[in-house]
Amino acid sequence: MNVLDDYMVDVRLSLLDKTRIQAQVLVPLLQALRAELGREKADAIARSALRDWSKQLFAAVGERVEGSPRRKWAAMHAALAEITEREVTAEMHRHDGQALEFDITHCRFASFFRALGEPELGALLVCATDFDIVAASGGEVSLTREQTLMQGAPSCTFRYQFAPRS
Repeated sequence: MNVLDDYMVDVRLSLLDKTRIQAQVLVPLLQALRAELGREKADAIARSALRDWSKQLFAAVGERVEGSPRRKWAAMHAALAEITEREVTAEMHRHDGQALEFDITHCRFASFFRALGEPELGALLVCATDFDIVAASGGEVSLTREQTLMQGAPSCTFRYQFAPRS
């Protein structure tokens, strides 16, 4: 059992398939909202709603993981890595007690949303979850990501820093 099973809804689906299903609903809804309200207002509503949903979802997942806040992050991070590994290509730069640093050089999620012309929606559904998982660490883990494939950069830069253990 994976700590993200509730997030996945149906563990028989890949995360990419789940994301495609979400996009089948969200893209037409977003397009209708844009037509009615204008792009800026519609995108702001979608951004707020999806960010609130993701933050609440991953906070609830974190609450179900036993252990320290850093353990909660580690469990969710490992579970997410497990369900995304076949969709991305990663280059590891550093992995020790102080930091975890890697780049994603190919991402099928980014390819999918860029082909749809909706990379911002992809960033909300996929990329932002990394920060929501970090929030479960209670400040014991931080993440800096200066660029993403979703934004058109050549890679996603993941730079996790770990607070010193006391």
